[in-house]
Amino acid sequence: MQKTFSAIVLLILAFGCEQGDDVLRLVAVDDSPIFRDLPASASARRSRDAKYDVLAAEYITSGESGQIGRLIFFKDVGNKQLDFDFVPGLTLDGTNGVSYYIDESRPSEDLSVVLSSAAITRAMNTWEDVTCSQPSIYQTPFSRKISTGFVSKLLGYGGSYEYVADVVHAGWLPGSFFDELAEDGSTYILGVTFTIIFTDENGDPVDTDNNGKYDVAWREIYYNDAFAWADGRHYDVETIALHEAGHGLSQGHFGSAFLDAGSGQLHFSPRAVMNAAYSGIQTQITETDNAGHCSNWSSWPEN
Repeated sequence: MQKTFSAIVLLILAFGCEQGDDVLRLVAVDDSPIFRDLPASASARRSRDAKYDVLAAEYITSGESGQIGRLIFFKDVGNKQLDFDFVPGLTLDGTNGVSYYIDESRPSEDLSVVLSSAAITRAMNTWEDVTCSQPSIYQTPFSRKISTGFVSKLLGYGGSYEYVADVVHAGWLPGSFFDELAEDGSTYILGVTFTIIFTDENGDPVDTDNNGKYDVAWREIYYNDAFAWADGRHYDVETIALHEAGHGLSQGHFGSAFLDAGSGQLHFSPRAVMNAAYSGIQTQITETDNAGHCSNWSSWPEN
């Protein structure tokens, strides 16, 4: 598949902070998103009479790779407007709560379904327990009769174009799925969250509440089974699920990245759940993560 990207500017600026022979370098990543196409026609993304489309994807990378997680916007969905969020009264579960679903039909090769699902549930509960907001996060029980994965179906990995929950943990897929997002993505993308939005009869994004943001239908989270997953060890499912669920709840990446010239590993300032690369186990919400969540949800469902 031909991969189409806009120019990406990656500036590495050396600065005078040395620890022994190791030099830390500030990695300044261009804030503009990557734009590209998905390898399917827009008509294939329609779900019966309802109309949805894939707007964006945001992924987290392994810290050892030296890569930074990025935001991708897909070309055929009108990219001038970069914000998107859930709309009170428009959520497809019929409530103003935020439903989530864990698809246990795509398990990790490394962990039992019991362990991975429990880790994802803990991550969702952590966001629900943030006291500044009341998004009323609740779980839709797993059913083998339900097939999930709008994006996975679109890319030929099975699934369904139908809505299941507001935030769908769609399971573990092979590395080749992540190569669809970025060159050699299978080697450094740990997880990715896709945003599916509502569209009108012409396939254009909609903004029913006129707040300047496209209306989110639901989000889907996928985990890269090319990595070795663990519960409480590197790579920790709960940590990555907490990060991706943050995207599912409309948070973006946070923090400045620093590259260790000696080891090639990334460090972040400040360290937070929503850092763009994995930096070890983080199962607690930091002050910066809390602030980002509260800015999105403190007035829900009145916003």
